[in-house]
Amino acid sequence: MATSGVATFNMDFTEIAEEAWERAGREMRSGYDLRTARRSMNLLTIEWVNRGINLWTIEAGSVDLVESTSQYTLDADTIDLLEHVIRTNAGNTSTQSDLTINRIGVGTYSSIPNKLTEGRPIQMWIDRQRDAPVLNLWPVPDQSDTYVLRYWRIRRIQDAGSGVETADMNYRFLPSLVSGLAYNIALKVPELMERVPMLKGVYEEAFALAAAEDREKTSDYYTPRIGAI
Repeated sequence: MATSGVATFNMDFTEIAEEAWERAGREMRSGYDLRTARRSMNLLTIEWVNRGINLWTIEAGSVDLVESTSQYTLDADTIDLLEHVIRTNAGNTSTQSDLTINRIGVGTYSSIPNKLTEGRPIQMWIDRQRDAPVLNLWPVPDQSDTYVLRYWRIRRIQDAGSGVETADMNYRFLPSLVSGLAYNIALKVPELMERVPMLKGVYEEAFALAAAEDREKTSDYYTPRIGAI
């Protein structure tokens, strides 16, 4: 028998909300039902941020460093940085080089005697403010048009849309999104409370399956213990 030949299934927010309400135990009946589902979905995706790294939210970025400027504010939807390097001579195929810049904590940064020292930055404290993270570099860049901070960041999952937009996530997470939304909806409806334990179990299982697959697949490296018995 012939198959469809396509693998593009996705759901817009209205479809996600309808499916979640049905799993919770009743149909979506009103505009308020849609609004409360949108609010719950936004809270749910914030919870996912707290559960760990979602690979589809990793993005590369860069900051052109400016002479005598030590602080740089990242985009407001940046949660944290995973990796970072100082790139010198960017774009030059012969001399471009990515150099290590170490991340330090506020205690180490505060103990630096002279925070105005200039040179190639080798240390960075990320001040994770409420509105946006702020980078504090040391030494302070001593040149412009020479250093570029290249980084790989974790960004926030985008908010639920008005109804026709699809969810900002990998398709593997659609089952856990729907089941998690059903669980959160049931928490708010007294007549559905008896279904909460079951819905929570379905949600946790679906999320665990998706999270187990949403990981980097790299080769393991084992360091031999030379001389060990």
